[in-house]
Amino acid sequence: MRESNKLINWVAAVSTLIVALLIVIVFAGRENGQVSRAMASRVIALTVASKDEIIDGGPDRSWFPENLQDEWYVSYMDYLYQSGRLDSKTCPATEDSALSAVTAGDLSDIVLSLGDKASGELSEYVLEKGGRKAKHAVGRDDFWEFYDKFRAAADETGAVRELVTDLYGTPDNVEAAAAWTAYTKDGRFLFEGLYLDPYIDCSLRFLVRDSEIIKLEEVVSEEIVYENAWISGFDDGNVTVFIGNITRKFPVRGVLKNEEELSGQIGDLYLKKGRPERLVLKRERVKGTVLAVRENEIEIEGYGLVPLADNFKIYRTYGVLREQQKRDILVGYHMQEFVVANGEICAALTTERPEIDTIRILLMTDNFRSLFHDRIVLSCDSMAVLEYGDEQDKKTQSVAAGDKVTIDMSDRRLSGGRMIFRSANEGGMITVHSLSRGQGTPVYPGHMEITKEADGLLLLNEVDLEEYLKRVVPSEMPQSYENEALKAQAICARTYAWSKIQGSTYSQYGAHVDDSTGYQVYNNTETYESTDRAVNETFGQVLAYGDKPIEAFYYSTSCGYGTDGSVWGSDPSELPYLKARFIGEKEKARNISSNDVFGEFIKDAGIESYESAFAMYRWNMKTNSNILSEKIGGVGRITGLTVTERGPGGVAKTLKVLGTDGEKTFSGQSRIRSVLGNARISIKRNDGSTTDGWDSLPSAFIYIENDGTGDDGVTSFTIYGGGSGHGAGMSQNGAQGMAKAGKTCLEILRFFYNECEIADIDDFE
Repeated sequence: MRESNKLINWVAAVSTLIVALLIVIVFAGRENGQVSRAMASRVIALTVASKDEIIDGGPDRSWFPENLQDEWYVSYMDYLYQSGRLDSKTCPATEDSALSAVTAGDLSDIVLSLGDKASGELSEYVLEKGGRKAKHAVGRDDFWEFYDKFRAAADETGAVRELVTDLYGTPDNVEAAAAWTAYTKDGRFLFEGLYLDPYIDCSLRFLVRDSEIIKLEEVVSEEIVYENAWISGFDDGNVTVFIGNITRKFPVRGVLKNEEELSGQIGDLYLKKGRPERLVLKRERVKGTVLAVRENEIEIEGYGLVPLADNFKIYRTYGVLREQQKRDILVGYHMQEFVVANGEICAALTTERPEIDTIRILLMTDNFRSLFHDRIVLSCDSMAVLEYGDEQDKKTQSVAAGDKVTIDMSDRRLSGGRMIFRSANEGGMITVHSLSRGQGTPVYPGHMEITKEADGLLLLNEVDLEEYLKRVVPSEMPQSYENEALKAQAICARTYAWSKIQGSTYSQYGAHVDDSTGYQVYNNTETYESTDRAVNETFGQVLAYGDKPIEAFYYSTSCGYGTDGSVWGSDPSELPYLKARFIGEKEKARNISSNDVFGEFIKDAGIESYESAFAMYRWNMKTNSNILSEKIGGVGRITGLTVTERGPGGVAKTLKVLGTDGEKTFSGQSRIRSVLGNARISIKRNDGSTTDGWDSLPSAFIYIENDGTGDDGVTSFTIYGGGSGHGAGMSQNGAQGMAKAGKTCLEILRFFYNECEIADIDDFE
């Protein structure tokens, strides 16, 4: 046992010695006024390329031996070797070479690699320093003088920028920090090859590219203030401060007059040369339901609009302590305490886990044309209360059952801010007489809020989440559909709503969503027993991938194939549960990414899938160059249309338009659908019926045939299409087809959302 301990101690000592020697080697250049080839390579590489480009643009096999593959400088030097900016003969791929001083010959190679981009000064530098054969080391000041000229020539896009920020920590003072990670006021940065430990708690000027520090330019100040920091503890004269998502300890004995009740406070910590000078605590707190989150202020029930301090912070204080973003403040909820100083909110403390049980919906005008109303007329089926006025002068007006209340832009009651109309009795229903929906005049649960904006009045309905879903499901899916399909729709709708409650799209108006197809259609039809049952039977259930609810996208009808998350131009790996697949019992072994194969597929209405019996499974339409020119200009008379790129499942990604005076390319399924659609054109559906009013094509799963040019010079086209909607996630009619085939709700959801499972909404934050 004793021998084993000796061995362990010996290994630890040797490891410590090796680390110390490496530090001496790496930073020797800094002490003797030189820059290592390793450091110079990183600086040059990051000036001409991003870190991702350096990794991707490097060689398939490194110039360096295997035992050096993990060294920080290898990827940068390999990139320069690969791109011809370094010569592996004069600058060998060895550790000694990498850590030795950069030579004039090395810099000459780098200049020559610029070709025509090299300025006169840089070309003169090559001659002045002896050209490529020069082996003498370049001094530190000389290197940075060279670098300024190189950057001016090579960094045409201005990717390298100056950043003044406060340095909170490095691996030297942050436990378990990743190697070469700097924690700053502006986030985390990598500083491979640099020496920043002496500059902790200083304000510094850096040259950076993306999240990489290239150079420390200067110390701006040794006096800094950690504003609105979370004081998480006090022990033995040391205060524990949480800032920038790291924990630091500072000795404050003698700095504070009163050290009692220090923990769990917000404060400003003043430092000079890393030593605390004073700590100013901010103790005033307010709490209330958040009604709106605007750019520079937050509206809190009972307090009105309160401005945000410049260095406003948000901390989650329950569970694992961490910093949050402004988007994490949920409107309609009250799980935050707000710390106020000098009349401004300097910090928000998320003190409890949110229980998602209500949602706030902006009700649009007729036909979902606008968020802004000229006039709003409300009544309630029971006694109601109208609240208005500012926080210092709140007024309440009783409204008898059935009596109408009219509000327009000139209403003086809006001068005090938000107006609230609610039933005096639980369960009272509110009618909005100034609106028309598919069901006629709509009736809503919950309460209404009216605010006045520059463009008109906003009408907001806050309602219980499950009650909301009972009015979404029948608006999105026919109530006559199979129960398992309706249950799948209810879970998708709840999951989608959860993600939007967590989002911040309408937070400036105090809402989560609107009631249109841009989100989920809400209360366009009456409620039904069948859809209520589907919501009740899936109470609180959401769809999750791993430990997080998904983006539960859905659409009306497929063409037999769905697509993946790239349909919106994003990286499909960000939505791994969305896959392109055949929506039928047996997947067809065909690659439909080419025009010819997809054309054969989409023109064949006999291909059986779960929704081949639905009208929009296949459709076609006729158009011509005159009609197309209403939306497409700048190419002369249109003579050709070609889908030049298809995404997974065959969806059109790129459309080329040819004309007598040139050509244009349109990218993205939404844009392609828009430029080809026209509300006047009649679309023939799979069942032989026709429909019009499609200003945008039903889907981008299309194939286009040129029907020729007539004597009048007009070129005609036939567009063959299938499905309705974007094609990613659950096809609603596909879900119905699966349910009719005996599939359960869970089977339907697993089919459309790869590797997802049903989970309880209360399991997530």
